Amino acid sequence: MARYNYSISNEVFEQFPGYMRGVVLAKGVVNRPSPGDLLELLRGAEEEARGKLNAEKLIEDPHIQPWREAFRAFGAKPGDHRSSIEALARRVLRGDALPSINALVDIGNIISLRHLLPAGSHAIDRLTQDIALRVAKGDESFIPYGEEMVEHPLRGEIIFAEGNIVLTRRWVWRQSTHTLTQLETRAVEFNVDALPPVALETVDAACMEICGLVEAYCGGRIRYEVLKKDHPQMSLQV
Repeated sequence: MARYNYSISNEVFEQFPGYMRGVVLAKGVVNRPSPGDLLELLRGAEEEARGKLNAEKLIEDPHIQPWREAFRAFGAKPGDHRSSIEALARRVLRGDALPSINALVDIGNIISLRHLLPAGSHAIDRLTQDIALRVAKGDESFIPYGEEMVEHPLRGEIIFAEGNIVLTRRWVWRQSTHTLTQLETRAVEFNVDALPPVALETVDAACMEICGLVEAYCGGRIRYEVLKKDHPQMSLQV
């Protein structure tokens, strides 16, 4: 795999100086359907989240409310475009059992529910250039998961992108088809996102748990870094 870099633009930190993104890299993995014990961890994480969250005060939760404010700050209505952790929390509080997709995707959901943080994976086998979390110009291309029509982000919204291809719109809202983590995925990166008041120790703990679960269920070479204002870039080499 060619040498690519991963960065977060200064514009993001200018707007949200306390933001952190843990990035777990795993290469040479063997993805597979989740075995029974990994599914038990997913169900346990669902129950754990139900015990922590209050459905009537969900939008006031310190893990949910900062994302609603962040979305509002760049022009997205939080009631119309919910962060991935809010959407996941609402599903769990309804009593829904999350569908098992595959081991790598399920690991992201387990960690997201355990720590109540946006956490998800992107297959990086197909990358042809650097990737970045940055502010959209508005001319980038995005094909939402499950759809075929190309759409464009709004100028000023925060996007995760490979060049002009949007991988995730509205920061932690909706992923594209371009980097879906599938059974044939052999190289993946997980993002673990945190806004204040979440501490660095929580992001570290979540990343270390991902490393352990990926090693146990999918193998591969694994490492992580936490990108933040004073460390905005890393290599995608493992």
